[in-house]
Amino acid sequence: MRYFLLIFLGMITVFASCEDKQTSRQNSTTPTLEKPVQPDTNARDNTEVEKVVEAEEEKKERREGPLLVQEELIPFYTAYAQKNNSNRVRIKTRFGNIDVELFRDTPLHRANFLYLVKQDYFDNTFFHRVTEGFVIQGGNSDNPDTNKKRHRIGDFLIPSEFEAGHRHVRGALAAAKYAEQNVSKASSPFEFYIVQDPNGAHHLDNDHTVFGRVISGMDVVDKINKVETDQSDWPLTNIHILETEILD
Repeated sequence: MRYFLLIFLGMITVFASCEDKQTSRQNSTTPTLEKPVQPDTNARDNTEVEKVVEAEEEKKERREGPLLVQEELIPFYTAYAQKNNSNRVRIKTRFGNIDVELFRDTPLHRANFLYLVKQDYFDNTFFHRVTEGFVIQGGNSDNPDTNKKRHRIGDFLIPSEFEAGHRHVRGALAAAKYAEQNVSKASSPFEFYIVQDPNGAHHLDNDHTVFGRVISGMDVVDKINKVETDQSDWPLTNIHILETEILD
């Protein structure tokens, strides 16, 4: 009996020893990790990063400008026209470049066009309406980004500037407008068209504001005017405005 008791006690000792070894092995492979203390230089680095972020935000705010509303439009664009003397813009397409001159005696429309160019609004929009023998119209697209840009810039119309007396001759640059509830014939700020018809489009005189003219690239306008379109005059292959650039 004593013999069996000694064997039993020996087995308990062995099992206890194995369990202690297993527990010790588990503890040794799962050490507690402490987060290292960051050196003081990190605080300085974080400050520098914050300064860079703030500078980028400030730059973005300057580039985007204010959210324009109708009540502030005329004073904003009047001041903008005085500060920005440029009046030539290049419109780049896969067919080539179209250079336009903006008339100084339509200051609100000139200021608006320059402002949108600087906001990169026209980039990646389309010549979305092409009527053969008549006009090509640009400044819109079916990309969601275009609508986002419009919301970022503002919701407003540009008062007509018919008093300048510019007519719809071939190569005229004019502003599209909304037909409904627009007795003042105010212009859309975002869409423009170029007259392609050799005889002009004089039935549109004093109905749409002409605010510029093509000075180079009418051959490009003619090429675009001949592309195949659907029943709504939308080109079957999108004609992107790749980029717009102020020349002077």
